[in-house]
Amino acid sequence: MEKNGFTNEIAEEELLREREKKQFVKMTQTSMPRLIIGLGIPTTLSMMVTSLYNLADTYFVSLLGDDAVTAAVSNLLALMSIIQAIGFTYGMGSGSIVSRLLGKRDREGADRIASSAFAISLVSGVLITVVGFLFFTPMLKLFGSKTPAVLQYSKEYAIYILLSAPFMCMSFVMNNVLRAEGKAVLSMIGLVAGAVINVVLDPILIFTADMGVTGAALATCVSQIVSFLILLFMFLSGKTVIRLRLRSVALKLAPYGEIIATGFPSFCRQVLASLCTVFLNNAANKYGSEAAQAALGVVQKVFMLAFSLALGIGQGYQPVLGYNYSAKRYDRVRSAYLFTLGFATIVMVVFGGVCAIIAPYIMKMFSLSDKATEIGALTLRLQCIGMPLVPLNFMASITFQSVGSKAVASVLSVSRQGLFYIPAVLILPMLFKLMGVQCSQMVSDIGAFLFAIPFTFMFFKQLKKDQAAAKEAETAEVANE
Repeated sequence: MEKNGFTNEIAEEELLREREKKQFVKMTQTSMPRLIIGLGIPTTLSMMVTSLYNLADTYFVSLLGDDAVTAAVSNLLALMSIIQAIGFTYGMGSGSIVSRLLGKRDREGADRIASSAFAISLVSGVLITVVGFLFFTPMLKLFGSKTPAVLQYSKEYAIYILLSAPFMCMSFVMNNVLRAEGKAVLSMIGLVAGAVINVVLDPILIFTADMGVTGAALATCVSQIVSFLILLFMFLSGKTVIRLRLRSVALKLAPYGEIIATGFPSFCRQVLASLCTVFLNNAANKYGSEAAQAALGVVQKVFMLAFSLALGIGQGYQPVLGYNYSAKRYDRVRSAYLFTLGFATIVMVVFGGVCAIIAPYIMKMFSLSDKATEIGALTLRLQCIGMPLVPLNFMASITFQSVGSKAVASVLSVSRQGLFYIPAVLILPMLFKLMGVQCSQMVSDIGAFLFAIPFTFMFFKQLKKDQAAAKEAETAEVANE
């Protein structure tokens, strides 16, 4: 029996080694447009699905015909952003490291990083749930739910969001690890399945079961758990190069520190997104009304959908960069960057143009009041102006994060929201009232675009030096032979 078990273990190891080799060849030799688009499309769909979780809930609760309900669900985007901040920190951190380790053909190291990230995401998700319930009402008021009606609806919705936090955090890790090894399609399957369940359950629980906003929250919770189970099955059924194993979970702090440090730019980005939502909701409440809160909440989620298009393409590019940078294929790194940036910019131009044209119709889809529809349409059109500028900043951030330049990646990740959006949403409303609130996102996107330009040139300059050094080393090696 022991001999058979040993033989099976060897056979499994050989199978994994062969699978790893094929994946390495694919990531370092496939033509760049085909590789980026092949990984980018399922990744983009995955990112869009994440946005659709919130957008679907907002749409269906808006059919209840009460701006307070729509405002309540929109305000909790801040809570979702916090959960995503933790999930993305471990997910993007582990994913970046895993892709580089696989590029070096170190599968055991990749298993250790992925398993450790999965474990710490579970612990962190449970902590979010516990802390959220301990400070339940003050937390919701901080997020902008201050009027009695909005606060009550927010409480009904937040309960189930907090309960689903551990599953969401672990799902983010599995999604990013799957993408890191080039299995974006498997990642997409889990997320799309969850989204379909969410959309199906929303009308059933909200209207048929007459659960209202509670039904929307329950639908989201169930869909997140189902998505988690499907993603976990991908790993447990042997469809992946990476293995999630209890024995691979690190007992020392060093791997966790590396994961967190690498994922820190994503943490900054998501936490700042949460803070931006809080400031935006408070500004809308001060300079507008419940109608303004509802309208700006819908616009935020539509913009998140647009951002997910570009970010999804960028995250499809991330494992390509990690593999090829570690394999010292700097020519492929350069072509990957330029192709992805150009493709993402074109996508945002098209999406922004369409949204600008049909902005009033998008607002009307959410059954907002006439006042909220008018506010939302103008806000969305203003944001569409900055949409084509968005890809450069996050591309620069993802690039430096993927190659291990943590400090530069962190600076870039905080620039869009921290250096530009938060100051804009605090200062502009004091000068221009509601109009200042409406144009804050556009102003921040222009600033973030300009800020990223010198960093982009810096990366290409360093890439040129790395390529020259690699050629010198290759020449010296040939001469020694």
